[in-house]
Amino acid sequence: MVAKFLITLCLALSLVAGAVVWRSASREAIAEATYPPEGQILDVDGNAIHAVVSGKGPDVVLIHGSSGNTRDMTFALAPILAGSYRVIVFDRPGLGYSESFNPDGETIVEQATILQKAAELLGAEKPIVAGQSYGGSVALAWAVTRPNNLSGLVLIAPAAIPWETPLDAFNTIGATAAGRTLVLPLITAFVPDWYVAQALDKVFAPQIAPDGYADHFGPGLTSRRASMHANAKQRANLLAEVTELQPRYKEINVPTEIVHGTADATVGLGWHSDRLIEQIPGAELIELEGIGHMPQVVAAPEVAAAIDRAADRAGLR
Repeated sequence: MVAKFLITLCLALSLVAGAVVWRSASREAIAEATYPPEGQILDVDGNAIHAVVSGKGPDVVLIHGSSGNTRDMTFALAPILAGSYRVIVFDRPGLGYSESFNPDGETIVEQATILQKAAELLGAEKPIVAGQSYGGSVALAWAVTRPNNLSGLVLIAPAAIPWETPLDAFNTIGATAAGRTLVLPLITAFVPDWYVAQALDKVFAPQIAPDGYADHFGPGLTSRRASMHANAKQRANLLAEVTELQPRYKEINVPTEIVHGTADATVGLGWHSDRLIEQIPGAELIELEGIGHMPQVVAAPEVAAAIDRAADRAGLR
């Protein structure tokens, strides 16, 4: 009887697992059909990197934050900039439609390297580089390790100074092989897009996601299994990488503008940008009163103005 029970249980679990995998794959296919790549897929050292290019003028590269994709930047900021610049928006490795290439999670230096090479393939040899949140960490890595391949640096609510808070439970679990196998498929399969869209308001707090943002951003792209796993591994490694990079901020020698909201509860102004401004020679800090963690969306004109200032200081305009 025990053997029969165990066989029945194994069969039942196999059926459930198969159903979860099928539903996950089905929802991922729907998300990708609904939100296809906005731009072109580049081959960079054998890795696929998704780039969206618009406008004419001096080159500006935009790098999105954690769990994001190109659509975060193309909602508000890129259209403003495209009137004066050639804007290149990248999906970071493992997210959106850019390929993951490090099974342990792409480091910020690796991401800066491959995105710089991608920009160069597009003819942008010394762009202004702008990154938000985690993308700000990648932009800092670009400025430190590829100093001859940028003209200016714009940091938007950057994660820049080593912090003391532990990694959240979701990313801690999602970074593991067990989490990828057992937990992430359940999220992909059963968490509805409206729930993910609703969760965006927490990221935007004290603002809320503007009308049309969730529909443009594509929540289903974020909740794909591979994307969540890649993002979690990168998040799990970020603190150690920022700790290693920080002593080299003083080497940054391009015009640097920092934009940070005073109400940012995700990457605090006081802990990060107020300290960072003292570590980059000649950097300028603009504090956006009452703005939370997403200035590139809710205060896009102010961020565009910071990019203008960096371009002016670099002699590009």
